[in-house]
Amino acid sequence: MAVCMRYMGGGDEVRDVLQDAFIKILTHIANFQYRGEGSLKAWATRIAVNEALDHLRKRPSLVVIGQPSHDVADDDGCEPQNIPPEVLSSMVASLPDGYRTVLNLFVFEQLPHKEIARRLGIAEGTSASQYLRAKKLLQKKIKDYLKGNI
Repeated sequence: MAVCMRYMGGGDEVRDVLQDAFIKILTHIANFQYRGEGSLKAWATRIAVNEALDHLRKRPSLVVIGQPSHDVADDDGCEPQNIPPEVLSSMVASLPDGYRTVLNLFVFEQLPHKEIARRLGIAEGTSASQYLRAKKLLQKKIKDYLKGNI
């Protein structure tokens, strides 16, 4: 559920993605190959991520925001250590779909922008731009939270 929420941002659609992921997991469990501790979790997580991406691709709202940019986000030392995990998750969930999707694939799945671009059908520069813009927007949300403006 957490993986699906990370990509979908919340709402009823999360349950649909989770259900589709479980159906796929149970349907293809015979294809699973045990490769040591944690391999089942990794396999199931990959299926959940792919289901979320499939749902996002079908959504008319998965649009990259703005044109590809080579701007560099300011890393002003904004650190989220003092923010509860559920609040930080909520901040990520509130990002626009394109930003959130690229951020999740880059940070959590540790995919390079070339692979993200291939999976989402966008240019590599657009992936990098979306990541930087997501990071900048998330930094602003963190700063506002720490200042008590949220």
